Amino acid sequence: MIVYEKRYAIEPRLAHKDFVIKKAREALSLPIPHITDAVSFHSPGGVHDYYSNGDYWWPNPDTPDGLPYIRRDGVSNPRNFNDHRLLLRRMRTALTSLSAGFCLTGDEAFAARGVRILKEFFLDPDTYMNPRLSYAQAIPGVCDGRGIGIIDTLHLIDVPFAVQRLRGSKAMTKTIYLELKNWFAAYLGWMLTDKNGVAEMNEKNNHSVCFFLQAAVFALFTDNEKIADFCRDNYKHFLLPQMAEDGSFPLELARTKPYSYSIFVLDNLVSLCYLLSRPDDNLWDYTLPNGSGIRTGLDFLTPYLLDKNRWPYRKDISHFEAFPAAASFMAFAGWSLGRRELLRLFESLPQESDDQEVRRNIAVRIPWLWAVP
Repeated sequence: MIVYEKRYAIEPRLAHKDFVIKKAREALSLPIPHITDAVSFHSPGGVHDYYSNGDYWWPNPDTPDGLPYIRRDGVSNPRNFNDHRLLLRRMRTALTSLSAGFCLTGDEAFAARGVRILKEFFLDPDTYMNPRLSYAQAIPGVCDGRGIGIIDTLHLIDVPFAVQRLRGSKAMTKTIYLELKNWFAAYLGWMLTDKNGVAEMNEKNNHSVCFFLQAAVFALFTDNEKIADFCRDNYKHFLLPQMAEDGSFPLELARTKPYSYSIFVLDNLVSLCYLLSRPDDNLWDYTLPNGSGIRTGLDFLTPYLLDKNRWPYRKDISHFEAFPAAASFMAFAGWSLGRRELLRLFESLPQESDDQEVRRNIAVRIPWLWAVP
């Protein structure tokens, strides 16, 4: 069971209460997403297996059948199979809205709908998703799936927190709760042992950060303190060292979308820090031998969040105008470190974006679901 620290009391205004309740009411009548709602003829798996194509891969203009696909970094192919990503995100968004709505109002209708979504997406025999990602970010003509595809389930990190919030409802039975824990334990086990999972874990950029953030959330949810400690150790000795002494992330700055990738990696690294910090092991204060730490990363990026015109690097090849968007690290760092400028920024930005790149990049939908139960 996740242990919540009660140091950070969240006022309803920080929850954007009216907006959250509005989204919860909308979710009551939205169709329930299932991974089985869409099937790609390219997928070698079954109807319960998640499948997606790599974003930046396009048909080869030099071959009659377009195979093997070729890479165009930063340029997403709109014809690639993306349905399972969208279904997973829609599930997460509806679930978190309903869970938050239940917290704010006590309305059991929100809880009942949220639990039904969980049952149908993860547990029901006809519509469940297999707890593995063998066929994520496949490249036609190249491979059936890749380790970096595990980033596709980053949005699942919200689910355990929504589940915990629903435990006080009539709809969340002990059986359903335990079955959900079993699903996430199985998925975590797959991540840690499958070749795709191991490959993703060892990536030296935002992918490894996202791997360990998922592993940490799922480990705490399933009472696996050994893996939680493993994630803490990797935060210190593998992930944080990806940061340069000035707080930048060189591997992200080298991409064709350096601004959004810099935001993305810091967002998820801050979430890890927030999640795994303990009184006897405060990751907010942990520093590398050169003196840099998570605060250094925040100091580097914050001026460019407050005024994007000051960004000294090249502009992103696409979606540059859509960032910054409201992201959880602004709230987490604001609450934990007293970074009021980030809290004000978080509250001033729209709580929902129409830009699909933003929606894909924002891992935590409602940050206060991660805070005080």
